[in-house]
Amino acid sequence: MATITIQDENRKIEDVEGIRDFLKPFGIWYENWDVAGRISADATDEDILTAYQPEIDRLKKEGGFVTADVINVCADTPNLDAMLNKFNKEHTHSEDEVRFTVEGRGIFHIHPEGGPVFAVQVESGDLINVPAGTHHWFDLCDDRKIRCIRLFEDMSGWTPEYTDSGVDANYTAVCWGPNYLPPGAEGQSDSDSDPVVKL
Repeated sequence: MATITIQDENRKIEDVEGIRDFLKPFGIWYENWDVAGRISADATDEDILTAYQPEIDRLKKEGGFVTADVINVCADTPNLDAMLNKFNKEHTHSEDEVRFTVEGRGIFHIHPEGGPVFAVQVESGDLINVPAGTHHWFDLCDDRKIRCIRLFEDMSGWTPEYTDSGVDANYTAVCWGPNYLPPGAEGQSDSDSDPVVKL
């Protein structure tokens, strides 16, 4: 399930209703889909689209989306760093960015007008949209792996338009793994003095 972190307020939101309530004023919707047993470990992109066809059809009808695809990246993906560098700087899109995370984890930093910068860490089962024109950026987590269904109104609308504000440099790209221990926690060794993953 997703986690929201508002770094400047030292605040975290981890329950579904709290996440939805926080995101709604920014025009962001969040859903958590049941993924248990939906696809096999070796599912192809086509298998994934077939397994989630009812949800895709609903979103197409509700949001005016015309196509869906699957993006699959991992640490071994050729030119991964160059690909990530296109999206880890603050930018906007001319249409909504809609992502359903099938596998892996990632983090969207959102910089809404009139609101605090906040991070939404997504993992398997999480659906999120970033409304057109919303300032944001994206990073992978420590395992550098994610598989997502993407929905588009128009493929050309997904081109990033950079703000060049530099605000993204003020927020560390962080994803906490399942074994995360905060600094000074019991069981943390001196070699773990910086447990936060920085990409």
